[in-house]
Amino acid sequence: MQVKGVECPLEATLNLLDGRWRVLILRELFREGTLRFGALHRALPGISQRVLTQELRGLEAAGIVSRKVYAEVPPKVEYALTKTGKTLDPVLAAMSEWGTKHLARAAVN
Repeated sequence: MQVKGVECPLEATLNLLDGRWRVLILRELFREGTLRFGALHRALPGISQRVLTQELRGLEAAGIVSRKVYAEVPPKVEYALTKTGKTLDPVLAAMSEWGTKHLARAAVN
């Protein structure tokens, strides 16, 4: 993955997953598969519609999430992981595993 001005693969991955919401958006798409905007918004308490839209646009631009618009009234928009997006599964699984172990250690201390 070549990101403008970034040569380190770890930095490129961190740039892609940057921010509070992107990993959580991906978590929901991995859990549920295809989601409409409203369902995704409800699944992420605390995120504004504006921020969700910005993050989804960024993930779409990176080729991680696909957006499908249906010609209906009201408009129906669905989001899903792309083939490339699905390759992030082991990355998120490793982050989750680390978080589980860290939380268990923190509870003991």
